[in-house]
Amino acid sequence: MSAASPFTVFLARPRGFCAGVERAIDVVEIALQRKGPPVYVRHAIVHNNWVVSDLERKGAIFVEDESEVPEGEMLVFSAHGVAPSVKKNAEDIGLRTIDATCPLVTKVHHEVRHHAQRGDSIILVGHRGHVEMKGTAGVAPERTWIVETPEEVAELDLPDPERVAYATQTTLSVDEANRVVEAILARFPHAKGPRGDDICYATQNRQDATKELARRSELVLVVGSATSSNSKRMVEVAFEHGAPSAYLIDGPDDIDPAWLEGVDAIGLTSGASAPDLLVNQVIEHLQGTERGAIVQRLDVIDEQMQFALPKELRYLTDPAEVSAEERPAARGAATG
Repeated sequence: MSAASPFTVFLARPRGFCAGVERAIDVVEIALQRKGPPVYVRHAIVHNNWVVSDLERKGAIFVEDESEVPEGEMLVFSAHGVAPSVKKNAEDIGLRTIDATCPLVTKVHHEVRHHAQRGDSIILVGHRGHVEMKGTAGVAPERTWIVETPEEVAELDLPDPERVAYATQTTLSVDEANRVVEAILARFPHAKGPRGDDICYATQNRQDATKELARRSELVLVVGSATSSNSKRMVEVAFEHGAPSAYLIDGPDDIDPAWLEGVDAIGLTSGASAPDLLVNQVIEHLQGTERGAIVQRLDVIDEQMQFALPKELRYLTDPAEVSAEERPAARGAATG
């Protein structure tokens, strides 16, 4: 291929915002519209720098602890979920709260609570320190052990090896989670897992699409912030499935021209918390280079999912439940 030929950009679908992220951002925006600023949010509502900055401009204030919120104000719990103790603290200090936890994370909380009530020791597979894991472990902290690797499973000393259950962080790499789960079942054959996979459908779909990009591309670009677990996993998946190079970028300004040298095919996707307008900016950047770019859609999965908004929104200025028409307009039209 001639060096002057345009880049071929394979644009993955699905990519970008998942239903849980859309719901969480909608919660904050509708609360701002109905109540007016400020609306406080415990932790970044989703792990994307652009989204957080955009909501701050509209009047959201992000805090890391409920104690930072003045009495009587409104506090939104982020999509990652919080421990029951956080909800109790917020209630005790007189805050109005809206729970924007992704329903798929809430499902894992229910699983952990169920197993704790049965008297099981619960192994949580995920990354220590990640905000989702803090919330999930907080459901039953006295009965929960966190592991990140198969090697850590071997080091566990549980009270009763016959009464064991496990759950996983929703944003892990599917392959990564499976390796640890296999180690759990090898050591604790009677361990009980979820009825379905804990890995979020959107995480899995975006990883599957990334695998296809990796097979077709010399360079894979994943739009997402460094704080986003699912975005970082997508870069790892690209490498694991044959991409010669792959990078996590917040937007076009992060693209190093050296990455494009000798490359003809570029795979482009985005994590579940990254808005499509950033993907469109990357496309415009590549089209504006000397070589230009031709975009080809790569449709892997037809993703159709939507979650209902939290009931707490009904108790703001408008008592009616928020309809689909009231949701904020789409953030950045998708290019394909």
